[in-house]
Amino acid sequence: MMSNGKGRLLGIGVGPGDPELITLKALRLLQGAPVVGYFVAKAKANKGQGGNAFGIIEQHLTPAQQRLPLVYPVTTEKLEPPLTYETVISDFYDTCAVQVAAHLDAGRDVAVICEGDPFFYGSYMYLHDRLSGAYHADVVPGVCSMLGGAAVLGVPLVYRNQSLSVLSGVLPEEELKQRLAVADAAVVMKLGRNFDKVRRVLGDLGLAGRALYVERATMDNQRIVPLDEVEPMASPYFSLVVIPGEKWSG
Repeated sequence: MMSNGKGRLLGIGVGPGDPELITLKALRLLQGAPVVGYFVAKAKANKGQGGNAFGIIEQHLTPAQQRLPLVYPVTTEKLEPPLTYETVISDFYDTCAVQVAAHLDAGRDVAVICEGDPFFYGSYMYLHDRLSGAYHADVVPGVCSMLGGAAVLGVPLVYRNQSLSVLSGVLPEEELKQRLAVADAAVVMKLGRNFDKVRRVLGDLGLAGRALYVERATMDNQRIVPLDEVEPMASPYFSLVVIPGEKWSG
């Protein structure tokens, strides 16, 4: 399964948090990979922890499999000029690609795990962009957080011919308002510090009554909280708002 003696790059979606929401294919490829790469925040790495995605699959690994932590230099903290988050994180992905490529060049498959789906806001995609042109890459889709969120909230996302908009809470307020105003149904992700802005937009558009909020969907510490009771500064990054489509009673 190798090309020219090189290893395969495996992008493995491991689901939104519930350890049982990993596919059989993902588990098979994960357990067969000699190297397992995972992204982790510096604060967790310094404590010897592996991060959310690693916690989902750690029980399935053997001591013989090499762990390859890819430690974020920054997460959400502000940087002093002339540094920017975009520059620092782009350099980080360049460095990660070099680390992974070293194993691939040595003929070792590398499974890079990703919470949710690798191509849905997944960190793996930035390695894929840098490496898939030179190495054989297989991507295994995973259950993404918005689907996990809809499931635990117990709401269908879209009916019949409705369209779904997936939006980032990082968007400027006016742009977020414009996009939500024309959406049949929507999921707003990446809340965290953006929550207060998102809730304000929902109120302005009259959507607050339809909007549902969940933190860490499918994880052990999952919380479903009424929108108007969420503490803005306590909303975690792994939270989302679901605005389901209007019910079809046909």
